[in-house]
Amino acid sequence: MDISLLLEYSWVLIVLILLEGLLAADNALVLAIMVKHLPEEQRKKALFYGLAGAFVFRLASLFAISFLVGVWQVQAIGALYLLFIACNHIFRKVLMKKVEVKNDEVKEGKKSGFWVTVLKIELADIAFAVDSILAAVALAVVLPDTPLPHIGGLDGGKFLVIFAGGFIGLVIMRFAATLFVKLLHARPGLEIAAFLIVGWVGVKLAVYTLSHPQLAVLPEAFAKSTGWKMTFYGVLISIVLGGWFLSKDKSINEEERTKENQSA
Repeated sequence: MDISLLLEYSWVLIVLILLEGLLAADNALVLAIMVKHLPEEQRKKALFYGLAGAFVFRLASLFAISFLVGVWQVQAIGALYLLFIACNHIFRKVLMKKVEVKNDEVKEGKKSGFWVTVLKIELADIAFAVDSILAAVALAVVLPDTPLPHIGGLDGGKFLVIFAGGFIGLVIMRFAATLFVKLLHARPGLEIAAFLIVGWVGVKLAVYTLSHPQLAVLPEAFAKSTGWKMTFYGVLISIVLGGWFLSKDKSINEEERTKENQSA
C-alpha cells in the first residue's frame, strides 16, 4: 500500500478512535444511569448483555450500511440523522439542562425490572450503533480506494477502518469508559465538542451526498478535493481544541473551593 494512502487511512483511524472514545464515554454514562437501580449482581449481568448487544448491533449496522452506502438517499438520511442528534443533544445539554434535572427527579421513583432494563439497554445499543457506524462511514467514505477486495458496496480498506473504529469504540466502552467519563466530568465542554464533531461529520456526509453523480448539486470531485479535506480537518481540530481550552477544569475549581472553605 502506498505510504500517502497509509498515512491518510491512519489519520482517519486516529480521529475515529478519539471520536469513538468520547461517544463511548457518553454511551457508558447513559448505560450506568439506566442500571444504577439494580442490585450489583443484576447490574453486571445487564451491562454484559448490553455489551453483547452493542457488538451484534454494530456488526449488523456495518454490514447493512456496506451494501447501502452507495445509495444517495441513504447518505442523505445518514447526514440528516447525524445533524439531528448533534443539534438535539447540544440543545438539551445547553438550553434544557434545568428541565432535564427536574424530569430526572420525577423519574427517580420509577424503577424498571431486570428484563425491562435489559430491553431498554438493547434499544439504546441500537441507537448507539447507528450513531457510531454513520459517523465512521462519513469519515471513511471519501478515502481513496485500496487494492483490497470490496465488502458489500464498500472498498475493503474503508470497511476495515470503519470496523476498527466501531470495535475500538466497544473496547473503550467496556474497559476505558471510566477514564473518558472522568475526563468528561473534569472538562464538560468536551461532551459538547464531541457532538459538534458529530454534526460536522454530518456536514461532511451531506457534502458527499450533494456530490453524488445522480444529484450533482456539487461537483463530484469536490468531496475528495484537497481543499475540502483541509477545511474539514481544520474545523474538526478547532472544535477539539476549543472544547478542551474553553472548558473549565472542574477538578481545579473543586480544589479551589475546598481551599476556600478550609481557609474560611
